Amino acid sequence: MLRKIPLFLLGMLLISVTSCSTAKKASASKKGAVAASKPKKKPKKGGIQPYSKVITKEAKSDEGLFTIHEVDDKYFYEIPDTLFNREMLMVTRIAKTASGLGFGGGKQNTQVLRWEKKKKQVLLRVVSHSVVAEDSLPVHEAVVNSNFEPILYSFPIKAFSKDSLNTVIDVTPLFSKDVKALGIPQFRRRQYKISRLDASRSYIDKLKSYPLNIEARHVKTYNAGSPPSNGSVGSISVEMSNSMILLPKEPMKRRYFDERVGWFTSSQVDYGLQAQKSKRLTFLDRWRLEVRDEDIEKFKRGELVVPKKQIVYYVDRATPEEWKPYIKQGIEDWQVAFEAAGFKDAIIAKDPPTVEEDPDWSPEDVRYSVVRYLASPIPNANGPHVSDPRSGEILESDINWYHNVMSLLRNWFFIQTAAINPDAQTLEFKNEVMGRLIRFVSAHEVGHTLGLPHNMGSSVAYPVEKLRDAAFTKKYGTAPSIMDYARFNYVAQPGDEGVALMPNIGPYDKYSISWGYRPILDAKTATDEKKTLDKWILEKAGDPMYRFGGQQVGDIVDPSSQTEDLGDDAMKASAYGIANLKRIVPNLIKWTAKDGKNYDDLDEMYGQVLGQYNRYMGHVSSNIGGVYENFKTYDQEGAVYTHVAKADQKRALKFINEELFQTQDWLIDQNIFSKTQYSGTTDRIRGLQVRTLNKILSLGILARLMENETLNGNDSYTILEMMKDLRTGIWTELRSGKTIDAYRRNLQRAHIDRLAYLMTAKSQRRSPDFGGILKNTPHNTSQSDLRAVVRAELNTLKRQIRNAIGRTSNTMSKIHLRDAVERIDAILDPK
Repeated sequence: MLRKIPLFLLGMLLISVTSCSTAKKASASKKGAVAASKPKKKPKKGGIQPYSKVITKEAKSDEGLFTIHEVDDKYFYEIPDTLFNREMLMVTRIAKTASGLGFGGGKQNTQVLRWEKKKKQVLLRVVSHSVVAEDSLPVHEAVVNSNFEPILYSFPIKAFSKDSLNTVIDVTPLFSKDVKALGIPQFRRRQYKISRLDASRSYIDKLKSYPLNIEARHVKTYNAGSPPSNGSVGSISVEMSNSMILLPKEPMKRRYFDERVGWFTSSQVDYGLQAQKSKRLTFLDRWRLEVRDEDIEKFKRGELVVPKKQIVYYVDRATPEEWKPYIKQGIEDWQVAFEAAGFKDAIIAKDPPTVEEDPDWSPEDVRYSVVRYLASPIPNANGPHVSDPRSGEILESDINWYHNVMSLLRNWFFIQTAAINPDAQTLEFKNEVMGRLIRFVSAHEVGHTLGLPHNMGSSVAYPVEKLRDAAFTKKYGTAPSIMDYARFNYVAQPGDEGVALMPNIGPYDKYSISWGYRPILDAKTATDEKKTLDKWILEKAGDPMYRFGGQQVGDIVDPSSQTEDLGDDAMKASAYGIANLKRIVPNLIKWTAKDGKNYDDLDEMYGQVLGQYNRYMGHVSSNIGGVYENFKTYDQEGAVYTHVAKADQKRALKFINEELFQTQDWLIDQNIFSKTQYSGTTDRIRGLQVRTLNKILSLGILARLMENETLNGNDSYTILEMMKDLRTGIWTELRSGKTIDAYRRNLQRAHIDRLAYLMTAKSQRRSPDFGGILKNTPHNTSQSDLRAVVRAELNTLKRQIRNAIGRTSNTMSKIHLRDAVERIDAILDPK
């Protein structure tokens, strides 16, 4: 039951409650006033700051892929949130280098990077695409767990943009500190005994942002124990270039590699294939050439179509005006090859806009591929490219054209064609002559940027005599591929009127571009294309015009795939080449003369004669112990590896004995020597002879001779036959009793020295072949027949020399022969 409350008490209660409520409000109001009077809490030092505190009004800003801000001596990246976790390719090059450290532009490192935001940090991770598996497969988890992405660098977040869509970091330490992935490579550090970075002599030169890439230039000075030059400084300074390129969201469809068609490639190990082991997948590096949707029916009918996106090369503004048309022609010469792939105007050359037309245009912008003209004494040109490691898509390429490549062209053209070509009988070529040579080199380098490596097995397709045929060479050039090192036509002889002197875009080039670039529209995946690609290869199989022969470094195993050679018979081609050198030497003084000049050019061109002569000897000597390499698959008949025929090997050694080891009087021109050198003639000839002698008696060649005999018996050129033929050629005077001249005495001593070396030579182990380029034949010198054969050869030679001493009446010859016997005794009985 509720008790009634008197009215006066109720009134007092209401007054009390109201009073209490008013007091609370007053108290709260008082507290608020106190709080308002206190200063706001400052961000922690080094923590995330307001945008305006980090990117001040003094900042110099450059918008692009990231916005770059330069504030005082610091550089900041403002990274859009949309670009976090996108993959980017970092290409590290040495832009400018110390003397003795190669030349600028050389690629040192390539990595895929990913920017990742993690709480209050931004992480720069290194992404590997070398090991993969489809993410839908169970094995994908194992691949991820064994391929954790390392952190290249960590950056504290400095600020967020006003709309919070961009993140600001201080990127200065990435380029000012010694981040090894972005600096001089590790093997250089070991080579030059680099100890540490000297920060006081290192600095950031510039950071520049473009729509799809960021370019960084920074100078690094390293303390070094063994610098390649300027040793008194005790350090190496280089300018590093780091290009960070945004990779496409959708990778291009791959095309798988086949060693029967030469190509630059990328590769991955795929654990997700239906196979009982992991498999390396290798795919082509190539431009993304696609048929426009509206042209698909035309393409299917065989009509030529312009691709969705053309390959465009800009010719550097710095290029001398007289050479620009020729460089452009070299670029557009490849249009005929792309026509074989179904495209017209697939590759074009342009002039860049003038500074007035577009002041922001730059060759460092990844959207532009540029032939860059460099004022450098380096006699070279090169054509590197940057490709997406996920798909092989070529993203851009800059051809480096060094000014002094013209001196290289002049020397080659002079030595290889002057005997039949009046245009080359001078050291100052007409512009149209030099222009044609520049066009040739331009086309060759562009070929590299399209994905094509050297095809050194191309020129062997042409019979030597056809290279003297004007109609044939005008149609086919001097080789089926301009990617061979088939320079100029040294085979052609006086009277071969109208013969072509250099290669063009040839049959192999058209075939390889078609094979690599022609769209296969009904194939949805790279695997689906394989059947068609195989069919295209088999259609050309067995035709030497369409053969690919890889470049060889070190031991030249396959004599049909050599640099600088021409034709299908090295002995015949080299005989023609030597005949032309014999015509050039008597004219060297006349063709290099100019009033008021000294004889430096004469000396240089005589050296070029010796160099060309040495090439011929290399082409021939590689047949001895040679093995042909012709790539095939299981559905093709015949061997991949075939030993050079016995008759050809014997003919090669006979050629060397007659054309090199016999004293070549035509090379010994006293009129030239009297104007160019006070000494050294005898030693130059000795060096030529010994170089080839040591090659013939190399462990690789001798091992292959012995293996050939084991496998093929009487059909082989045995090591004993070769040793006898060599001895007979080098020591001809032992039977005739003729005087042995100084050149021959030097050669004969070199022969004994080489046999001595073989008696104690260490075994040769198999080494990495770098994709088949570096050839190496393993040889166990202690357990093979080698030492027994050499010992028998020394005993035979010793007996023959002793018998010959009484036959010669020449005093110097007798002294030499007696000395030779004592040398052999010291080898056979070192004690």
